[in-house]
Amino acid sequence: MKILAIESSCDETSCAVVENGSRVLSNVTASQIEEHKLYGGVVPEIASRRHCECIVSVCELALERAKTTLPEIDAVAVSYSPGLIGALLVGVNFAKGIALACGKPLIPVHHIRGHIASNYLDCSETNNQAGSPSQPLNPPFLALVVSGGHTTITHVKSYTEFEVIGTTLDDAAGEAFDKAARAMGLPYPGGLHIDILAQNGDYNKYKLPFPKTENKHDFSFSGLKTAVINLLHNSKQSGQFEKLDIPSVAASFQHTVCEILVKKTMSAAAESGMRTIALSGGVAANSYLRNILEQNCRLSGYRLFVPSLEYCGDNAAMIGAQAYHEFLAGNTADSTLNAYAARSIAF
Repeated sequence: MKILAIESSCDETSCAVVENGSRVLSNVTASQIEEHKLYGGVVPEIASRRHCECIVSVCELALERAKTTLPEIDAVAVSYSPGLIGALLVGVNFAKGIALACGKPLIPVHHIRGHIASNYLDCSETNNQAGSPSQPLNPPFLALVVSGGHTTITHVKSYTEFEVIGTTLDDAAGEAFDKAARAMGLPYPGGLHIDILAQNGDYNKYKLPFPKTENKHDFSFSGLKTAVINLLHNSKQSGQFEKLDIPSVAASFQHTVCEILVKKTMSAAAESGMRTIALSGGVAANSYLRNILEQNCRLSGYRLFVPSLEYCGDNAAMIGAQAYHEFLAGNTADSTLNAYAARSIAF
């Protein structure tokens, strides 16, 4: 089954052709990062306009690279929630138009379900014994999704059944990375630059708070972000900024965020009895997070899956992967499909 998938939830216009939920025939993404760098973050109105400008050409290129045509496509899938409402509407309306014109089924896909499904695209188990064959990821398992707008621990009961175990109460981890990076004078997107800078720092040099939450599996990064910003601002006001070891500030912040993510995930896995963990989302590209989560899973005897770097950020291939399972479960839509800025993964 070939699915044409469309993703436009934030600042990436992406189209892909995915076969049977795992084989990527094409995955084309037009990034807006260079433009949004001018403003230190994503400007929703600009993002929506850029989606309108390039979605047709991105779709055409995805079909061309897949060596297929619209009549040969079996269904059209689109990310419809959560995300920037204007950006989502561009993709949803474009997908509805194609589905209606071609008489194809329309499959709505929750963006976070798509991130989790990025691990279905390739055999990405990280801690196999050398020489042993890799096995694909199948539910049930525990999913840690970490991105600019979302941080959740989810029990994936089946391909279309989800239970949220923990979520962020304020800032998402990726958002905290971006805001801390901006205070350090680093360009957008901040997470990438913190990851690079931290490699030359000492994460023990600056002690940062480990926020507590009522539900031990929930996250809170606002106070941690504020602690870093205050450290930087106070040093500037006292004339001591030049004495700050910025690489070590970056390393300390990155270490604390990743330690929170890993400790809560490992605790949730132990409590739920899950012995398979899947990491996904834009922050899943962070080298430090990938390394320490792999180390913890190896020590605990857990299987760990992480997507290829190209599938960590927003992309249409992950939407096509999840769409296959949504279709098999009968989850399709008609021309009344709308976009939603926020909707639970466990609807």
